[in-house]
Amino acid sequence: MTYHAQNELPMLQVAQLCWQVKQKCILDNLSFTIQPGEFVGLIGPNGAGKSSLLRCLYGKHQATSGSIQLNGQHIQDYSRRALAQKIAVVLQEPSASFEMSVMDVIRMGLTPNKSLLAFDTPEDRYAIQCAAEKVDLQHKITQNFNSLSGGEKQRALIARAIIQSTDILIMDEPTNHLDVRHQVEVLELARELGITVIVSIHDLNLAAAFCDRLILLKDGQMIAQGSPEAVLTEQSLKQVFEVDACVDVHPFNQKLRITFALRNTPLPLPKTCSTIEKQKSESQSTQIEKQPNKQQQTTKTLQAAGKSPVIGKPQVMHKIKFGQVGFE
Repeated sequence: MTYHAQNELPMLQVAQLCWQVKQKCILDNLSFTIQPGEFVGLIGPNGAGKSSLLRCLYGKHQATSGSIQLNGQHIQDYSRRALAQKIAVVLQEPSASFEMSVMDVIRMGLTPNKSLLAFDTPEDRYAIQCAAEKVDLQHKITQNFNSLSGGEKQRALIARAIIQSTDILIMDEPTNHLDVRHQVEVLELARELGITVIVSIHDLNLAAAFCDRLILLKDGQMIAQGSPEAVLTEQSLKQVFEVDACVDVHPFNQKLRITFALRNTPLPLPKTCSTIEKQKSESQSTQIEKQPNKQQQTTKTLQAAGKSPVIGKPQVMHKIKFGQVGFE
């Protein structure tokens, strides 16, 4: 992932942000910065304020107090068009019913960067086709958008965001309607864009696997922020989600793995961060030990073929007739 240089201006800077609705505090005194190229996850239970915070970040809600700066400029100083050139947004559900084809919905991503009556160029049409292929919708590009499943609609809106070519991509629970394969592919795609990504997400294992940094919210307040290892502790999960959990190392990606306990299930002893690092190290050492010795493999192969390798002499490979290989 792209990381910021020292003293580089933050992409987003949020200071003492509060947002209220009818005297009810939804977001309470939030402060954080997001650097260029970071993949940041917002996590927390339902009603924590994740979606409300995202709406403030892309300008849909105006903060009651506090400030949000985008590239050093207050977000309310941007016009709607200028903001759309900087931030692409993918919501949980489309804000409107689109009576148009999938191609036309994806094409809407070009709007902020084109004049009102401009025609599509060959480059535009190619970009639309490529975006559809990236989200696995190329075979449905002429189909009516409203005929798609919930997951397919979500992928079409992500394709629209791709061709919008912005510095920031904001996604509100983008994996909600997707099957397992497309959940992983959508987050991989977002990460591969190489831009700043801010995503609210319920699946903590996906958050641990893809996010550089997490912001943990509860009741509109920030409980913790930092790396997944710093935020996703068994203590914080118990405090925020009110469930018991075991945090260890995922066997595939060596990231954190969170396993939630059923009621009345006895829990293992808690693991500290140092324990998790030790488990990672042991897992890597085991993988190295399991790799077979190449010389032992060669000897076993020759013995099985009724041949004996020459001791103390390098094995020289010769190409002979019909592409066979022999040793001397």
